[in-house]
Amino acid sequence: MKDITIHIIDREGKKHSLTAPTDMNMNIMELCKSYELPVEGICGGMAMCASCQVYVDSDLLIENKSLNEEAMLSEAFYVKSNSRLGCQIQINKDIDGCHFELAPE
Repeated sequence: MKDITIHIIDREGKKHSLTAPTDMNMNIMELCKSYELPVEGICGGMAMCASCQVYVDSDLLIENKSLNEEAMLSEAFYVKSNSRLGCQIQINKDIDGCHFELAPE
């Protein structure tokens, strides 16, 4: 497997290009935490807190929300039509080059 590049805009508007391994079963929340970006992930990636909410630029990623993720986002703050929980987006070759923005706290 090869590494991919994910682009994250932090809460101050700074863009970070992160190298992400595709062979470690990581998600966007875990990637952000490994680079020490300010993502909480209070529930540990169980789609139960929305503290890892991100905005995404990919229609494919918007359409693949689970029912649990949809339910959690329906109760979260600052939700947009392109909101996802970072813990629910697995890192794989299909998201190489995707852009994400951290939602406000």
